[in-house]
Amino acid sequence: MISRVKKSLCTLLACVTVLSVMMVPAPPKASAASDVNVNLSAEKQVIRGFGGINFPAWIGDLTAAQRETAFGNGANQLGFSILRIYVDDNKNNWYKELDTAKAAIAKGALVFASPWNPPSDMTETFNHDGDTSAKRLRYDKYAAYAQHLNDFVTYMKNNGVELYAISVQNEPDYAHTWTWWTPAEMLTFMKNNAGSINCRVIAPESFSYLKNMSDPILNDSQALANMDILGAHTYGTSFNNFAYPLFKQKGTGKELWMTEVYYPNSNNNSANLWPEALEVAYHMHNAMTEADFQAYVWWYIRRQYGPMNEDGTISKRGDSMAQFSKFIRPGYVRVDATKNPNTNIYTSAYKGDNKVVIVAINKGTSAASQSFVLQNGTAASVSAWITDAGRKVAAGTSINVSNGSFTAQLPAQSVTTFVAALGSGSGTGTGTTYEAETDTALTAAAAETINAGYTGSGYVNFNAATDAAIQWNSVYCAVAGTKNVKFRYALESGTRNLDVYVNGTKVISNTAFAATGSWSTWAEKTVQAAMNAGTNTVKVVTTGTEGPNVDSINVSAQ
Repeated sequence: MISRVKKSLCTLLACVTVLSVMMVPAPPKASAASDVNVNLSAEKQVIRGFGGINFPAWIGDLTAAQRETAFGNGANQLGFSILRIYVDDNKNNWYKELDTAKAAIAKGALVFASPWNPPSDMTETFNHDGDTSAKRLRYDKYAAYAQHLNDFVTYMKNNGVELYAISVQNEPDYAHTWTWWTPAEMLTFMKNNAGSINCRVIAPESFSYLKNMSDPILNDSQALANMDILGAHTYGTSFNNFAYPLFKQKGTGKELWMTEVYYPNSNNNSANLWPEALEVAYHMHNAMTEADFQAYVWWYIRRQYGPMNEDGTISKRGDSMAQFSKFIRPGYVRVDATKNPNTNIYTSAYKGDNKVVIVAINKGTSAASQSFVLQNGTAASVSAWITDAGRKVAAGTSINVSNGSFTAQLPAQSVTTFVAALGSGSGTGTGTTYEAETDTALTAAAAETINAGYTGSGYVNFNAATDAAIQWNSVYCAVAGTKNVKFRYALESGTRNLDVYVNGTKVISNTAFAATGSWSTWAEKTVQAAMNAGTNTVKVVTTGTEGPNVDSINVSAQ
């Protein structure tokens, strides 16, 4: 089995290498120098995390020390927050996934699983483009296969691993050595069987993010209802094809994950080549800014072309990934930032934990001076972390922020991450946080402490009722004007809407709160509302039959 897989991966590599050269566009050219404008109020996708797969059935398990390196977030650690595991078709091998999965969860990581094959008694051979030994799931075994996936979910849970999600099939459209699915077969399973799976469902995990595999799901309301995460691999996928307008149109309340890739190649001992490893950061930049992916998952965590070398040390490719994974933590939100301010410069920005994180890539062969401007937020200084030819993830010199802007030197062929505490400078400051469970009037809602991660003494859970409400009665503003009202909330799935009232007047109707992924994963949503000088009331009211769990609001000047 392993030799066949290796042969398949070599063929895959040849295809990817050619496709990468042919399809990935050259960096766009900037005609003149410009600032990076970071708009902290312009929120994009919620980030679930970054990680890779562990595959003990094929290459051996991570050691205890390597698990610490992968999922810890201290010095010389990757800070990975997602682990992908293998659903073996033989139940007797499921135990092999437990040790690393439990270690990842203990570090706060999400764990999801992908199958390559159903059990052999559920498959049959057929003629696929002349290959008479091709394999597919028997049409009379769809329900049995759904139960097989449920059995894996239950086994893992009973052994201390709560899966975040499970996939229907790894690369159904590139299955030369595993199980093929047509778009129609995938649609049938998603409509008729996926709803019985007791876990979030990922589909379809296309090899090259081919939309013909996922369009039918998005266009079918029943299949879409049974899909929680649209998963995709991006082997050979042009950056021009990263955007997915149909998902934007139909996928409200669903998540969008990149669940496997290696880039730019899987050449032996390529993990530490520079600037080749810088291309990993560039690929991640495009995955975040062009595709709006919420997760970025590498192929093998430990491999001679992966983020971890075979000896357990972090490679240069791993350093590139760490510039994202160590600083952009689960629940952070990408915010709007100038993507390509100058030739060879690429930037993206994120916020969470009252911080702003900016990742800046310089693909040029010369150092560059780059200016950054923070909008709708302030900071006193930024710390810098640099990866280049001679540095792994090295601390740089702190840079002062003046009037919301700073200028930094980006070394040649480097990736630099800037981190700043928001509101610590002059100007608007951090604002004032008002807990939802303290000094509020609750209507058909109750304070709880069941789900972890809240601040203060708890959070508020709306009862399943229309016109359930939370009202903050003592929101103080020194001066009148438009304020930023930032909600900290959690919502496992779907989208729930709230009306916002200030001083008894409805100021926002049906503002949407998107899923954060779990009741213990907290995100932020900011709206703007005019308030009076002095004491104000702020009230949110359910417009359907439910709302998100609300931890707090933070009110600050624009």
